[in-house]
Amino acid sequence: MNGQGEGDTAAGVFAAAGDRWTFSGVLTFDDATAALDGADALPLPGSGVVDLSGLAHADSAALAVLLALKRRAASEGRPIAFTGVPPLLDSLARVYGLEDQIAR
Repeated sequence: MNGQGEGDTAAGVFAAAGDRWTFSGVLTFDDATAALDGADALPLPGSGVVDLSGLAHADSAALAVLLALKRRAASEGRPIAFTGVPPLLDSLARVYGLEDQIAR
């Protein structure tokens, strides 16, 4: 595990839920690649909404994943928006000047 007390928390995964996606679990450096690979295997959500309310823990790698999803949506000419952004991720986005990219 990563030695930061996250060992008992499941790695995060994006899942299709109707016309939106949900995310549940952890999104850190340890599992960002796997989470993004899983997202790449899904068609973008029809509504363009990705619900992050199930995000248990995140670090700056989560921002990189969300930005990659924004780039993918732009390349496919589709909108994408993130809802249920946890306060920690919202704070990280502000620190990095990405709050407009990760707006709720």
